[in-house]
Amino acid sequence: MKALSGKPKKCRAPGCENKFVPRDLREKWCSPECGVQIARVLQEKARQAKAKRERRESREAKQRLKTRADYAKEAQAAINRYVRLRDAHLGCISCDKPASWHGQWHCSHFRSVGAAPHLRFNLWNMHKACSICNNHLSGNIPGYRPALIDKIGQGRVDWLESNQEVARYSVEYLKRLKRIFSKKCRLLEARRIEV
Repeated sequence: MKALSGKPKKCRAPGCENKFVPRDLREKWCSPECGVQIARVLQEKARQAKAKRERRESREAKQRLKTRADYAKEAQAAINRYVRLRDAHLGCISCDKPASWHGQWHCSHFRSVGAAPHLRFNLWNMHKACSICNNHLSGNIPGYRPALIDKIGQGRVDWLESNQEVARYSVEYLKRLKRIFSKKCRLLEARRIEV
C-alpha cells in the first residue's frame, strides 16, 4: 500500500502520546502493541453494549410477564413508603409508642385491604403504626379508631366505615400511582435532608 502524505496523527491507543503518519485511512495506531490495545478497548465496549442490551431485554421480558397483582404490590409498596415518611414525626396511631421508638414501622390500613380493597390506596385509610399493633394485634382497631377521629375527623372516619364501593384498578393506573408516590417519597426525603 502506498503511504499517505500529510500531517502526522496522534495514536488512539489509551496512554500513547506518539504521533505517526498513517499508511492508509483506517490506521489509528502507531505500533502493533497499540493496535492490540485499541482492539481490547473496542472488544470491552462491545461486551458492555451487549450486556446492556441483554439487561434491557430481560427487564422488558419481566415487564411483559407482570400481572395486575404485581403492579398493585409495587404501587402499594410505594404508597406505604410515602405514608411512613409522611407520618415520620408521629408515633403509632394505635398505641402510645412515640416516633422515637426504635422498632419497625408499618403502614397500617384502618379498613384492611382484604375487607375493603377499594380503599387500599386511600390515604385517609393509611397511617403509620408499629409492627406490634399492625401484625400481632391486627391493626389494634380499638386504639386506632379514636386516634384516627382526632387526626382526620369524625366525618371522614364515618365515610371510611360506610364506603362499600367497588374498584378495579387498571395496570396503567397502578403504574401511574407508583410513579407519583415514588416521586413524592423522593421529595419528602430531600426535604428531610435539608432540615
